[in-house]
Amino acid sequence: MTKRPETLAAQALHQTDRETGAVIPPIHPATTYMRDENNALVGEMDYRRPKGPTEMQAANVLAALEGAADARLFSSGLAAIAAILDTLEIGAHVVAQTEMYYGAKKLLHHLAAKGLISLTFFEPHDKMGLKQAVQAGKTELVWIETPANPSWAVVDVAYAAEIAHAAGAILGVDGTCSPPCTTRALDLGADLVMHSATKYLNGHSDVLMGAVVTKSQDERWEKLCTGHHLTGAVPSAFDSWLMMRGLRTLFVRFERQSANALKVAEAMKAHGAVSHVLYPGLEDHPGHAIAARQMTNGFGGLLSIRLKGGPEAARKLCASTEVFLQATSIGGVESLIEHRKPIEGPSSPTPDNLVRLSCGIEAADDLIEDLKKALDRT
Repeated sequence: MTKRPETLAAQALHQTDRETGAVIPPIHPATTYMRDENNALVGEMDYRRPKGPTEMQAANVLAALEGAADARLFSSGLAAIAAILDTLEIGAHVVAQTEMYYGAKKLLHHLAAKGLISLTFFEPHDKMGLKQAVQAGKTELVWIETPANPSWAVVDVAYAAEIAHAAGAILGVDGTCSPPCTTRALDLGADLVMHSATKYLNGHSDVLMGAVVTKSQDERWEKLCTGHHLTGAVPSAFDSWLMMRGLRTLFVRFERQSANALKVAEAMKAHGAVSHVLYPGLEDHPGHAIAARQMTNGFGGLLSIRLKGGPEAARKLCASTEVFLQATSIGGVESLIEHRKPIEGPSSPTPDNLVRLSCGIEAADDLIEDLKKALDRT
């Protein structure tokens, strides 16, 4: 029978332990593997850096959820992005958003400053700006993130793929904030999808990991796998096992986080101290229609609010909550709050009165009460 993605995730592709009958796969921490008297490998693995059993088990589950031809795990999300950029020709033209994860943007600027790539940026909501930025025969990579962190602007993946492919470029998507339980970007036309697996995929704030999945095992994918092997930016076996454990509850976690975020967003719209609520699940969000088409099982647990009291009010709010923990990250089962501008630095386009919220799986009423009390105090 053809199994639905929820079943594939919950059962981790039925990767049980055949030796013991354990219903979950074991962790294989070994770094090297035996050969026989003819120097032939006893099994499929020879050394864990290119690929180990536990890492490949977790990667295979993710590939199945994404509908991907293959997947690789990395030691962090930025290592995964770097691996994609390493497949580009020297001097390649890259088109990317003005609003995105600030670490990825810093990496792009770093490579451009060294002359390794050239850069053109476009506003995430501006389709014409994207079309004008892409240059036929020159642009090699179009890089998008949707929803865009931390404004949660929405980019039309199918349109971006159409523009990129018409120019002979590939489309890479940062799917960290829209995981495969709600968006399968490869089905929408993306060529590569990257995740900071630290976030929703693992979901428990105890793993640092990145992942890349591919639509096809082409020449570029071979380059990426070679770089993966040569640079050694691989996760540990234990982290890979933890991420696979997290994938088993991805669908139920994301559903609860989405429901909580929508309730919080609606409550914040009605609060007098809040000037803007940024959440693609709200019908008045500029990107709601596109998000509803792309995010088929919820809009996620991430939203931002902007405070009428400015940056000082934002700082005080983040220091005053009790249920929301003041910390950097997103996608975990615990709710987090952060005054984002000071984290990203003075060159960031993020407004200085913006507070980013990552809603976990707690009771929604507790989250709302916590924010209201903190806003009243500030």
